[in-house]
Amino acid sequence: MSHPTDTTGLADARPGDPTDGAAASAAPGTTPSAADERQRHREEARLMRTREAAARKDSAAKDGQWASGDRTPLNPNEEIKAAGDPLDVRHRIETMYAKWGFWSIPPTDLRGRFRWWGLYTQRRPGIDGGRTAQLEPHQLDDEYFMLRIRSDGGQLNVEQTRMIADISKEFGRNTADVSDRQNIQLHWIRIEDVPEIFRRVEAAGLFTTEACGDSPRVILGSPVAGVAKDELIDPTPQIQAIIERGIGSPEFSNLPRKFKSAISGTRIPDIVHEVQDIAFVAVEHPSLGVGYDLWVGGGLSINPHLGVRLGAFVEPAKVPEVWAGVIGIFRDHGYRRLRTRARLKFLVKAWGAEEFRRVLEEDYLGWKLPDGPAPAVGTPGDRGDHVGIHEQRDGKFYVGAAPISGRISGDTLATIADLAEAAGSDRIRLTPLQKILILDVPRDKVSDVVNGLRALELESSPQQFHRNVMACTGIEYCKLAIVETKATAREVVKTLDERFPDLDEPISVHVNGCPNSCARIQVADIGFKGQLVLDEASGEQVPGFQVHLGGRLGQGEDNDFGRKLRAHKVTADGMPEYITRVTTNYLGDRAEGESFAAWAFRAEEELLR
Repeated sequence: MSHPTDTTGLADARPGDPTDGAAASAAPGTTPSAADERQRHREEARLMRTREAAARKDSAAKDGQWASGDRTPLNPNEEIKAAGDPLDVRHRIETMYAKWGFWSIPPTDLRGRFRWWGLYTQRRPGIDGGRTAQLEPHQLDDEYFMLRIRSDGGQLNVEQTRMIADISKEFGRNTADVSDRQNIQLHWIRIEDVPEIFRRVEAAGLFTTEACGDSPRVILGSPVAGVAKDELIDPTPQIQAIIERGIGSPEFSNLPRKFKSAISGTRIPDIVHEVQDIAFVAVEHPSLGVGYDLWVGGGLSINPHLGVRLGAFVEPAKVPEVWAGVIGIFRDHGYRRLRTRARLKFLVKAWGAEEFRRVLEEDYLGWKLPDGPAPAVGTPGDRGDHVGIHEQRDGKFYVGAAPISGRISGDTLATIADLAEAAGSDRIRLTPLQKILILDVPRDKVSDVVNGLRALELESSPQQFHRNVMACTGIEYCKLAIVETKATAREVVKTLDERFPDLDEPISVHVNGCPNSCARIQVADIGFKGQLVLDEASGEQVPGFQVHLGGRLGQGEDNDFGRKLRAHKVTADGMPEYITRVTTNYLGDRAEGESFAAWAFRAEEELLR
């Protein structure tokens, strides 16, 4: 993996690019007024909109695919990347912005290139969701950042966990969230502190490179890699090989949009492989032995698309090369003109599995992949969250616990590290379902770990709603959000687990603050998509949700997105009562052994409203 920090400062600046003026206006010894900076940000936003409109008008027939031979940038995001490798902003962060402060950062770095190093500006407090789409970006920006620290495969050791805890407490107001990309997100980070944070993160063997941006994001991996009893293969060497092959490399740092990878070695996949841009899922070939089945083109957001099997078998040693081939196709053939179509799923949908495999083999690999078997399919109720006490293949145990919607703290992380160390473990894992695991626990230490986690509100035997709730960041910090999510999810857990203490079937509840589905609302039993809704009692617009019902993954041909009912919305305050009503209807109407998702697809509408 390469970290290109030895760049030449502002080498990518061009006439008219605000990077030029930023250096001059924010030079040491000068302090631009807040009003001047706000005006500069507004003017930059206006110019970006003008350029985007002109580009779309002049190139209406173009999709911006590099493979066509024309790399003319067709929107402001593509212009930012064309001006120079976004990874080069690391040099400016450390030598300029950290010294000169937040208002020295030009918009193209602040809201563009910073993402390649895991940094997003967080939402200014006090802005309600009704104004999210009305305000200019600079009006939504707070002077603090969210920082995403990569932990590919969800893998952390005690030292790394303590390091993140220390950063959270010293620089991030004790904030920490476990994301569904198996990493930790911190908030309230100041630009002045970023170089020191980078130093500590990298000294502990982690990094933030391409944790965000139009780049290869964190690689999901089975959190029980190397210890699961039903594991076919430990994917950790393949995860590391992909990192070395392509993370932080200019070869893949300019993609049409984000690229999400996942790899699992368990017999039943546990990395939500159906909604990744690329996924390698362990299978056993009848003649070639254990390797991976290849999936491409999954994704959610506003236009969800389930990933497709290419029917190709990938030997473990060839995983990084095949990964590079697929991401290379995305880089060269992906649609760049419109951001709303700039994901691999749109290309896969247009080409189909057969054509995609042909291009991969003929144009990028130079050899044919052997055909291979499909992965095993779980039974209804298989969750893959690894919550509970489980024996490892070596006779030790791992303990999986559930934070409520991924919300923890720096103090919590520090205590988790202490618990693991006291049990003789040096391996902590994060899961794609916002859960936390401690591996390698001796039998006589299991109770100590379980009780220690329970004291942190991290239950290893939680009730159903506690176990199965997920939530995105929401309006508390996210500039795209319309409604609150974390506190809403906590209220759901408190209310529903009290009302249904003996619920015998899992019902997953995923809460998202906007339409982008970071919390995977379309594949939850009950998914809530944040929006403003009409409160019938007051006649006013209030925070609420559109409802998706019966989504499911891991069921092979029976995978499906949730059902939506016409004009069906729920207010945020009314969410606990709504879930109570639907759960009661399910329990009263279900057939024997029928899952909530199966019931939701056949139930009469009045039972779902």
